[in-house]
Amino acid sequence: MAKIGLFYGSTTGKTEMVVESIQSGFGADVVDLHNIADVDESDFEEYTNLIIACPTWNIGELQSDWDGFFPDLDNIDFSGKKVAYFGTGDQIGYADNFQDAMGILEEKISELGGKTVGYWSTDGYDFNESKALKNGKFVGLAIDEDNQSDLTDERVAAWVAQLKNEFGV
Repeated sequence: MAKIGLFYGSTTGKTEMVVESIQSGFGADVVDLHNIADVDESDFEEYTNLIIACPTWNIGELQSDWDGFFPDLDNIDFSGKKVAYFGTGDQIGYADNFQDAMGILEEKISELGGKTVGYWSTDGYDFNESKALKNGKFVGLAIDEDNQSDLTDERVAAWVAQLKNEFGV
C-alpha cells in the first residue's frame, strides 16, 4: 500500500493534535508525519498521496514554518500527486480570512501540478470570507478548535473516510 505523507506546521499545538488524529484514523503504518520545519524538498518525492496541514496565522497568513518553506514549493514537482489539505483557524475572531492559509497553499500546489482531493462542505461554519473556497466548498478540512472543538473528532473521522476512498487506500 502506498504511504501518505502528511506535512504540517504547528505553533500552538492545535494543528499537531489534529495531525495525530488523522494519522490515527488512517493508521500509523499508512501516514508518515513530517513537520515542515524539519523537511527539505526531496521529502515530498516518495509520496503520490499528500496531506498538507497549516493553521491560518495572524490575519490570513501562513504559519511561520510554512511561510519560510513556501518559496521552496516552486522546486517540487507535484504532477501526478493527489493532495488533500486541512487547516485550523478561528471563524469568529477572523471571519474575514477564515482558513486563508489552506487556500494559499492549495492555490500554489495546484499551480505546480498537484490534484486537489478532500473538498469539504461549508455547512455548519459561520464566516464571511476565505481564500480556501473553491466552487462553494473548502479546498480541504476546516477545523475550528477555538469555537467548535466538539465537532473536531466527528469531522476528522468523516474526512479520513472520504480520503481513504479518494486516495484509494
